[in-house]
Amino acid sequence: MILITGGLGFIGSHLALYLLKQGKEVVLIDNLVNSNVHMLERLQYLAGRYIPFFDGDLRNTPALNKFIEQYAIEMVVHCAGFKSVAESYLKPIEYYNNNLSSLISLIRAMQRAGIRKLICISSLMVYGQSELNLFEQTTFNYETINPYIKSQQMMERILRDVVATDAEWKMMLLRVSNVAGAFEDGFLGEFIATVPKSIFGFMLQTAKHERSHIDLYLNRTTNDYSDERSFIHILDVCKAISQSIQWLSLNMDYHILETLNIAHDQTHSILDLIHTAEKIIQTKIPIISHQPDLNLYFDNGIDQLGANSQKAKTILDWHTQYNLDEMIRHQWKFYTG
Repeated sequence: MILITGGLGFIGSHLALYLLKQGKEVVLIDNLVNSNVHMLERLQYLAGRYIPFFDGDLRNTPALNKFIEQYAIEMVVHCAGFKSVAESYLKPIEYYNNNLSSLISLIRAMQRAGIRKLICISSLMVYGQSELNLFEQTTFNYETINPYIKSQQMMERILRDVVATDAEWKMMLLRVSNVAGAFEDGFLGEFIATVPKSIFGFMLQTAKHERSHIDLYLNRTTNDYSDERSFIHILDVCKAISQSIQWLSLNMDYHILETLNIAHDQTHSILDLIHTAEKIIQTKIPIISHQPDLNLYFDNGIDQLGANSQKAKTILDWHTQYNLDEMIRHQWKFYTG
């Protein structure tokens, strides 16, 4: 049985259904801050079965202990956490408190229950570097001022210290690029908040005429002055996690902490993304370019973000299946369905 934290969020919910379709058993935890309980109803309907769920905060260690003790959990996939780079500038304490305290509480509960297998979903942002070909051994930029990025770096440090002092642990850190898409048939996707936390959310809302335009800062050191990113389909991420679960389960060694980049080989600028969406959706997506207001604008200095995923391809035999067109098409089908 696999425990998924953040189980009703974008990655967590898709992973839950992906694993259930493979015949695996899952239990879910989510505090519903960035998700909705209706996702649980949808998952149970699609899976045709009851899914154990804990509506609570990971930081509540006693309640977490009580929930975990009810099930024969063999492994945890940690998807929970605050993940908005922009929002973290405005709420730094909330980001440090939530991301770090949740991880520490989870580790304590796992130790108490005798669970020593963990897959932690991180982000390419953890490097704090503007780079299109990041490798797992690339040195972190610890001088970054962004609270989200710093919290991710601290989380990795915590996990390394745990493995260093307890030889029974088996861990994998998956540093994932920008996730998009939905299940191909449109029966499960991301529920986008009124104020989205990703460019895909803003783009789809604008394409559906739910907002008039997208605000962009076109002052980057890229060819078209917009951010350049590696976008990856949610199902390719689920496949990477599923193959990581299998790898950890079959690996008989202990004292493991393996780190993998999970990213698409191709990168796209934000303007390229918007223009591609206009062609696929066949509608105009207006943008308004702004000059940064230095009193309000925080520049994380990461104009370009992409990575080399050869290590994941070698260790997991993992390869991406979907391209940017399919990410847009699948997410649009769910959003308008």
